[in-house]
Amino acid sequence: MVKAIFPGTFDPIHYGHIDIANRAADIFDELIVGVYDKPLKKLIFSPEQRLELTRESFKDRENIKVIGYNTLTVQFAQEVGAKVIVRGLRVFSDFEHEFRMALANRRLNKEIEVFALITSEEHTFLSSTTVREIAALGGDVSTMVPPHVAKALGVEMVEMGDSNRMNLHSSLRD
Repeated sequence: MVKAIFPGTFDPIHYGHIDIANRAADIFDELIVGVYDKPLKKLIFSPEQRLELTRESFKDRENIKVIGYNTLTVQFAQEVGAKVIVRGLRVFSDFEHEFRMALANRRLNKEIEVFALITSEEHTFLSSTTVREIAALGGDVSTMVPPHVAKALGVEMVEMGDSNRMNLHSSLRD
């Protein structure tokens, strides 16, 4: 039995993440979606909210489990008995970042392999940052995230207020 992990912050989880996870779950016996709770970037959802939204996204997949973690990804993989880290590649710039991470993880633990899946064409533009920015500007994200995530984003944006939402913007409002 081959167990894999698909790590990320999932803030929020979107259809690109879901596509990669479902495809990986079709390849591996068990996939653990690891929701990382100590990233070096600003998040809108708490670790508990991200876990809940991610679990809801995979509630119908028996071989996908969702677990939070706050250690090195290779440590997490080892703790859950996974031999593979699944990553998604959207565009060429992703490759450089993922390549460096894979080499660093390989240096930390030679027994853990990295398995990269190319994103489906319809999701190449999707990133959690893009979804957050569109939602912060009141845009429709219903084609980018499941309904339960769109609803949670709407609630979160209202609670953040205008001044805090402005900190989420980078380029989409230009």
